[in-house]
Amino acid sequence: MFNNLLFDLDGTLTDSFDGIANAALYALNSLGETSYTNADLNFFIGPPIFDSFNKIFHGDKQKQQSAVRLYREYFGERGWKENRVYDGVKEMLQALKDMGKHMAVATSKPEHFARMITEYFDLDKYFVFVAGASMDDVRAHKADVIAYALSNTGMDKADTVMIGDRNHDILGAKSNGIKSMGVLYGYGDLAEHTAAGADFIAATPEDVVRIIKS
Repeated sequence: MFNNLLFDLDGTLTDSFDGIANAALYALNSLGETSYTNADLNFFIGPPIFDSFNKIFHGDKQKQQSAVRLYREYFGERGWKENRVYDGVKEMLQALKDMGKHMAVATSKPEHFARMITEYFDLDKYFVFVAGASMDDVRAHKADVIAYALSNTGMDKADTVMIGDRNHDILGAKSNGIKSMGVLYGYGDLAEHTAAGADFIAATPEDVVRIIKS
């Protein structure tokens, strides 16, 4: 059905909650925000980090910038390793590679960290390109990252699908005129993907392969 596949990273290839939540708590605690726990921070998975901190600091740009700096301080030192590849993901990627699919990563995580993670977990061998956000956050939202990935890979939009676990992936795909697939084993649910208008739904990594084959 599709020869070109774009994959989100957090919540789609890896379960990165611990590293992201710990980095967010480190930033918040450093700024005197001590009322949050890991359980409160699911909304950090997926969106650009500035957007997540904006929900807490309500437009206070100075605090947002300080929080992002502290977040990246923790994440760059240890948070990126507080992560695991979802069960079945490597088998999924190998099956798709064996089918001759061209695959790339498109993530709102800074590209520097995304490359570190895919290399550390031996995922980079499956991808022709890893596209992420820029550290200055000029390229931060998923629509911008997808456009950047398409530009750098030369993927034909008519033959490309974006695969991710949150509505940002679905909406970013629509903004770029490509199809989308929502996965349910990450941090988004069926209602979120349906509301965003996902073209396909995959409950498991095995389902991703099945849908691409069909």
